[in-house]
Amino acid sequence: MKSKIKIFLIVFVLNLHIQAQENPTYFENPIIPGFHPDPSITRAGEDYYLVNSSFNMFPGIPIFHSKDLVNWQQIGNVLDRPEQLMMKTPGNGGGIWAPTIRYHDGLFYVIVTCKQCVNECGCGDNFYVTASNPAGPWSNPIWVDKSYGIDPSIFWDDDGKSYYIGSTHNIGGAQEWNSQDRIYISEIDLKTGKIISEPIILTTGHATNAKFAEGPHIYKIKNKYVLLISEGGTWNNHAITAFEADKVTGPYSPMQVNPVLTHRFLGNDFPITTVGHADLVQTQNGDWWSVMLACRPIDGKYYLGRETFLTPVTFEGTIPIFNKGKGQVLLEDKRPNLPWTPFLKKDKDDFNSSKLGFEWNFIRTPLTKWYELNGGTLYIELRPEKITDKNNPSFIGKRLAYLKSSTTAKMTFKTSKENEVAGLVVLQNENFQYQLLKTNTAIELIKVFNEDKKVQSIQKIISIPYNEKEVLLRIENEGMKLRFYFGSNENNMIQIGTDQDASVLTSNVAGGFIGAYVGMYSSSNGEISKNKAEFDWFEYKKM
Repeated sequence: MKSKIKIFLIVFVLNLHIQAQENPTYFENPIIPGFHPDPSITRAGEDYYLVNSSFNMFPGIPIFHSKDLVNWQQIGNVLDRPEQLMMKTPGNGGGIWAPTIRYHDGLFYVIVTCKQCVNECGCGDNFYVTASNPAGPWSNPIWVDKSYGIDPSIFWDDDGKSYYIGSTHNIGGAQEWNSQDRIYISEIDLKTGKIISEPIILTTGHATNAKFAEGPHIYKIKNKYVLLISEGGTWNNHAITAFEADKVTGPYSPMQVNPVLTHRFLGNDFPITTVGHADLVQTQNGDWWSVMLACRPIDGKYYLGRETFLTPVTFEGTIPIFNKGKGQVLLEDKRPNLPWTPFLKKDKDDFNSSKLGFEWNFIRTPLTKWYELNGGTLYIELRPEKITDKNNPSFIGKRLAYLKSSTTAKMTFKTSKENEVAGLVVLQNENFQYQLLKTNTAIELIKVFNEDKKVQSIQKIISIPYNEKEVLLRIENEGMKLRFYFGSNENNMIQIGTDQDASVLTSNVAGGFIGAYVGMYSSSNGEISKNKAEFDWFEYKKM
């Protein structure tokens, strides 16, 4: 009898554990880890869609779907064709900035800023694309004429008029102080992209001498118009401020509780920093939630970039209260009152599909197709382009997403030429990276560093003789340490060199706005080649 009771209790506890996993009370932030900045969100019925900035990575603007605001699955990329986005030379501060996604009358809109590629993609600063299905295909760009500055957003008023909201210092005369930006509004014809009214300045920020007023979004709350912006810059002084008006065109008064959310007073080593660039969504149950960008620093530095976080919002009148009673974005919080809807996550890519998965990126726009998927193998051509130059190298990578993770790939590569290499690269940009490469005779670990941001230094840390055709390559990151391994099989992995400093990959050291990537790379280093590197599989997993 006692044994039966014991078995019953064990089964009962296991069932409770399974149920807790299936329907947890809490969720973990960030909801979309790794380089996913400037989140914008919209709802269509019971479905939620979210987009992020992609800067100089192609395809542009990853788009995610969720049923519960916690589990997000990438369903495509908004800008996945060269005719939508042609980037040849922009650095990791250029390209695609701060998209806003909205759903209106059965159509999805994504409006975005395109910077630092004026001569390459006909960049008129700001454009939008539309789709009836958020998974795509999305239209070719409709350029907004007479738009100024960055961070565009769209708002439809109750009378059917549509408005363009943006951030700029190019209207309203000379700046009154350094880095003063103006949030402005104009009526827009969304069929043509024509601005049909003169810009009206809504605010320059809440704070005295506020810097970088940006990321504007307007909402209709209790018959008032609520304007949400960010100010202070997208680093440690980032803050979210709110304003209200009786008319969509203002005048807007700052709310006295401003900033409605910031972590800048918590210090640079707080677990979550740089909180800002928020967007709001109301669930089908009437609850309000906000997505925003933030960083997870290690010793004040971060290489995962700006990530997407989630926090609850309640309105007291028209005042948005972020995480009532706490006032902070938390690493763990009570999840939304929505049906728990997880999806299957796959760490390993066996390259059995006819197309690359949505999560794979190139650096800038490929002008030719230099890779092939065939028979469960990814073939990458060796091309003259080098990953240490500002071009489109033969690199296929994905975002680092965890503070402790492992990347392993099985590669087949043989060459008799000294200039030909292939392997794995983990990088922040062309000047800050580590390369784990197979040459004609060895496995090499190379560090690329630009200490004074003037002269690029390429340092060969160690070279170990290796003559086999096949090799497994592995990169592990743990906090601010990187470890590199190679071997003929998974049971015979050898660390090459000592632990390396991951701060090389941080935005604090390397600059720019993206997060670190890890991926597959091949090059013939300036010479024409017909050789290819073959990748049997690639695995990226949390440790």
